[in-house]
Amino acid sequence: MASRAWRSVRARTTLGATLVVAVALLIGAFSFYGILSSSIHASAERAAEQRLDELTERLDGPGGRGIDTLEDEIVQIIAPDGSVRAASEYALDDLGSTALPIVDGASTRTIDRTPMLIVSDDLHGDETLVLAVPIEDSVETLSTVAVLLAVAVPLLLVLVAVTTWLVVGRALRPVTRIRREVDGITAEHLHRRVEVPPSSDEIAALATTMNRMLDRLDASATAQRRFVSDASHELRSPLATIRQHAELAQAHPATTSIDELAEVVSDEGLRLQGIVESLLLLARLDEGAGTHDEAVDLDDVALGEVRRLRSRGVDVDGTGIAAARVVGDPRLLGQLLRNLADNAARHSAGRVAISVIPQGSWVFVTIEDDGAGVPEPERERIFERFVRLDEARSRDAGGSGLGLAIVRGIAAAGGGTVSVDASRWDGARFVVALPLSD
Repeated sequence: MASRAWRSVRARTTLGATLVVAVALLIGAFSFYGILSSSIHASAERAAEQRLDELTERLDGPGGRGIDTLEDEIVQIIAPDGSVRAASEYALDDLGSTALPIVDGASTRTIDRTPMLIVSDDLHGDETLVLAVPIEDSVETLSTVAVLLAVAVPLLLVLVAVTTWLVVGRALRPVTRIRREVDGITAEHLHRRVEVPPSSDEIAALATTMNRMLDRLDASATAQRRFVSDASHELRSPLATIRQHAELAQAHPATTSIDELAEVVSDEGLRLQGIVESLLLLARLDEGAGTHDEAVDLDDVALGEVRRLRSRGVDVDGTGIAAARVVGDPRLLGQLLRNLADNAARHSAGRVAISVIPQGSWVFVTIEDDGAGVPEPERERIFERFVRLDEARSRDAGGSGLGLAIVRGIAAAGGGTVSVDASRWDGARFVVALPLSD
């Protein structure tokens, strides 16, 4: 199928190039023939008119003196009534008493199967001098040129078609090789790459682009496998806990109370529900699913988080919150700030600061704490899914490891970014940049 497609491309390219060259050659051939024909006829007319002027000066007079001495030219003197008053010997032999036509300018006639150029001029006494000049050489020259063009143009077209076919085939050969190599790369062999030719041309650029695409596919497949593995582990953990307590209650009903089992099932069920909801949200963000975008006062959302954390006994500094409005999904923006606020409260030693600072066309939301901070080598990895640092390995303290991944996904969906560095208290400071509403 692919081979037929490449042959089709090769054939279409050759046909297209041949048609273009054919049109150009035909236009050139007709133009050349027309210009050459006009030039030859104009030259013959000038020569005939020049000879006619010479004859007019020589023969002008009663009776056409000396006309019978012209042996190799067809010359006639025509009376006003159209009869031949005098003629050269050559004209008498070929035409007899038949008069040549009187023309204005120059005209071509065939006399005795010979092409002639006829010109005429007035003499005294209303007589007309008519000269017929053979133009066989000119006609033969034009015929020869026409034959040469009729032969050369098709030969050139054949040469162009063959050359184009070979050149296109040679140009497509590396593309065919790249196609075969890529066609042989399956999901199990995403580590393979296409050989980049040393030509530094479009083919090399195509191979480089293919390799970059394979790099992205390989990274995506690796991340997907890791994500599936981590998700399976995270989902298996609460299910295993529920199953263990259920089996323990079934085996030893006297030692396990219904309330204790219900509490375990409820807690693990809520944890399982949170993981599933987070996974679904991340899937929607990955797919670019549409959100309910509207104008959102980001300062109101931030103040809401300040009040919520203070109600939990956390010392929160909200003095850096300034008015700022963005366009986005209020539910997602609220979850973004809540995830960062909960993360700061979970890792802080007692102090958290939330600020909203508009600057230019952007607004910067900063949430920082006085906890242990994030080591510099881990500052990018913590936004990956199911990643929890050693401090937050426990399920109770560290959550599912999806909160910061959701934060980055929501920020990216809104055209923003999120980063982490050191806070003023050497803890962690998360900075979210979002475009301001117009």
